[in-house]
Amino acid sequence: MSHLKLTTNDISIISGSHSKQEAIQSISEAMIKAGLVKDDYTQAMFDRDTQISTFLGNGIAIPHGTTDKRDSVIKTGLKINYYPEGIYWDEDNNIAYVIIGIAAKNNEHLDILRQLTRAVIAEDTLERIKAINTTEDLLKILQGG
Repeated sequence: MSHLKLTTNDISIISGSHSKQEAIQSISEAMIKAGLVKDDYTQAMFDRDTQISTFLGNGIAIPHGTTDKRDSVIKTGLKINYYPEGIYWDEDNNIAYVIIGIAAKNNEHLDILRQLTRAVIAEDTLERIKAINTTEDLLKILQGG
């Protein structure tokens, strides 16, 4: 797969207080609207989340569907929602600010994850994420800039 091209069009900033369920629903709807996944992918994302925490670290979570729902993926891509107030993500009290919805046909999501890993492991990522004002700010962080 060629390098996935993220643009500011793939990113939304959503203010206010939201639950994890609302966040997963919202990112899934953005993916459905963009033609990345079929309608039943939302449930697959909820199912996946009950199996394993999709929190990556440093304020970033990557909800995605269960592997048995791969046929619900129309094309590989991602959508990103940024919640300035953060979302209580799991029992470990992890707070997610950046929600990255991933749709991957085969193992393409591994390439996407590799791209994101730099952002996830950089020490100053969380501070930078909390200081985001624009979609451009977030794009720069995710691109490892």
